Amino acid sequence: MEKIEHTTINTNGVNLHVASIGTGPAVLFLHGFPELWYSWRHQMLALSSLGYRAIAPDLRGYGDSDAPPSPESYSSLHIVGDLVGLIDQLGIDQIFLVGHDWGAVIAWQFCLFRPDRVKALVNMSVPFRPRHPTRKPIETFRALFGDDYYVCRFQAPGEVEEDFASDDTANLLKKFYGGRNPRPPCVPKEIGFKGLKAPELPSWLSEEDLNYFAEKFNQRGFTGGLNYYRALDLTWELTAAWTGVQVKVPTKFIVGDLDITYHIPGAKEYINEGGLKKDVPYLQEVVVMEGVAHFVNQEKAEEVSAHIHDFIKKF
Repeated sequence: MEKIEHTTINTNGVNLHVASIGTGPAVLFLHGFPELWYSWRHQMLALSSLGYRAIAPDLRGYGDSDAPPSPESYSSLHIVGDLVGLIDQLGIDQIFLVGHDWGAVIAWQFCLFRPDRVKALVNMSVPFRPRHPTRKPIETFRALFGDDYYVCRFQAPGEVEEDFASDDTANLLKKFYGGRNPRPPCVPKEIGFKGLKAPELPSWLSEEDLNYFAEKFNQRGFTGGLNYYRALDLTWELTAAWTGVQVKVPTKFIVGDLDITYHIPGAKEYINEGGLKKDVPYLQEVVVMEGVAHFVNQEKAEEVSAHIHDFIKKF
């Protein structure tokens, strides 16, 4: 870990903290919520030892990167803009792209906007969701799961931050990282996130790891990460021109069978029965990992590193 280098790169009007290690073809890793570049520590070490240059930024709003206060600064166009600027600054023409959770959402959008910059994609947890021509994302989530669904709860600026701040940060993060219930996460206001019982620390996460995440979220807060959810409808408005466009990048998709994303109504069928392949025509492989929950890249670090390498070495 001490061989990982840390730099700050100015791109698209923000300073991004970037961790990197190794030389060779570049692999750009995109983390999710509530995570950091650190979520990719295992893959970075594995891929760099196999002859790749592993690059993992703290996305805008996270860790040691800038966090603009307004949700309107967090559309997918902003985030992909940051990343294109980042690889430009590093002098990289094309990357292998790897995403998980929100990082996967951004990775799909990256491939939609700039397929010319991506050699191949390995995406985890969140399948491609084609833009609905008439219905906004938050409206869709409300209709499916109601107002207590976590994405809907995250929409209220300040309210969720207060709820999070009333809990110990490490304890709060355990509730996210340790969850293994694949049902839709619904949190009634009267209970709040503080009122949820924290599970045991998962075996794949050490106290030291948890403390690293907690320390960074204590410094930065959660607003930046929550703003991604608050900009969902804005991204929908801004990306009307891409309605119906396919993702045309060679792709491998990995998901755990206990992942909440895999249990959204219709998701399994979409992933396994040809829907995803229709929208992502160069989808070459789908891996469903048994007994694995949402944080697949940390829970099954070695297997995921091997899956990434087995796919990208073909290109």
